[in-house]
Amino acid sequence: MNKVSFFTLILGFALLATACKSGINSQTKNTPATASTLLETRYKMLLEYPVDSLSMPRSMNLKSNLIKKVPSRDWTSGFFAGNLWQLYRLTGNSEYKKQAEKWTPFSKKESVNSGSHDVGFKVYCAFGEGLKVENKPEYQDVIIKGAETLCTRFNEKTGAIRSWDFNKDIWEYPVIIDNMMNLELLFEATKLSGNKKYQEIAVKHANTTLKNQFRTDNSCYHVIDYNPDSGAVRKKTTLQGYNDDSVWARGQAWAVYGFTMSYRYTKDPAYLKQAEATAQFFITSKDLPEDGIPYWDFKDPSIPNAARDVSAATVMASALYELYGYTQNKSYLTYADKVIRTLESDNYIVNPKINAPFILDHSTGNWPKKDEIDEPIIYADYYFLEALLRKKDL
Repeated sequence: MNKVSFFTLILGFALLATACKSGINSQTKNTPATASTLLETRYKMLLEYPVDSLSMPRSMNLKSNLIKKVPSRDWTSGFFAGNLWQLYRLTGNSEYKKQAEKWTPFSKKESVNSGSHDVGFKVYCAFGEGLKVENKPEYQDVIIKGAETLCTRFNEKTGAIRSWDFNKDIWEYPVIIDNMMNLELLFEATKLSGNKKYQEIAVKHANTTLKNQFRTDNSCYHVIDYNPDSGAVRKKTTLQGYNDDSVWARGQAWAVYGFTMSYRYTKDPAYLKQAEATAQFFITSKDLPEDGIPYWDFKDPSIPNAARDVSAATVMASALYELYGYTQNKSYLTYADKVIRTLESDNYIVNPKINAPFILDHSTGNWPKKDEIDEPIIYADYYFLEALLRKKDL
């Protein structure tokens, strides 16, 4: 064997080892027909999952075969009903609608839970998706009530909605980038009720985030801690990133999605500008893998052996389909389409032999806590289905 052949062989083994470490076989490809069959199999498993108000599926450990089930108070509780509504819109199969109608009411009581900033995720992802299918007054009422509840967490001094109530020894008034996602509940509540208060608070929160949450390179911090009495920034930190100065991938996706969505309701060019700037940071990063699925944090020193995060990719893809609609910037469409092509394969679709209400594998929930690492997670599926719907609309 000559030196060139030997080097090529060694390089091949190295690439294979890298792919295997992340649980992804980069060599496997599917035809569209095969991918469609795999997805259809996974979709049907959502219909078969037993209806239980205390067992909303959140994630799954494929090694132990255990599904993590949560009650309505968990921030992810609205996604499963949302997935069923979206599958009805994708397929036209009324069975998904019937199941969605059973699961949606389970999140209703969260519309009056003032102890959580995630009212938007819990309420709007279920009732908001339902409202797109059926214009039920009771769905509207829950959304408006949820918005009213979320407003109780707003502080005029900080100009922002408070995130967590825990770890009071660490921060005084934490505001996380994820909170941008909950603003859709407020914007919609104003549309439904005519009460401008909800949108006004959403705009104030977005403006505060715009002012304080971003770095000069347009990446964003996870947490900004404020002085609730003066509104001054106390510190810029993280809970889910690698460290305070790292770039948590899903956080960047929340930012692009949140400001694109805020532009939809307000047409404020500053929101569009920030969404584009952070999107460009994300999709042009030298540390973004070729298949478009990011590592969980762009600054994890173990790259390229770091865990991937499919949820960050699906949130970003969904956001970029909408952002493309406002800008006609084809680089957004190119990235979003790449993500969908990548995910529609047996590298990422959960094995059809696994009986569980999930579609995609290889998401990262909370790396610092070593929780939900390289697993199917419900919100990755939600934004994947939303991305498919937005792609279809284009």
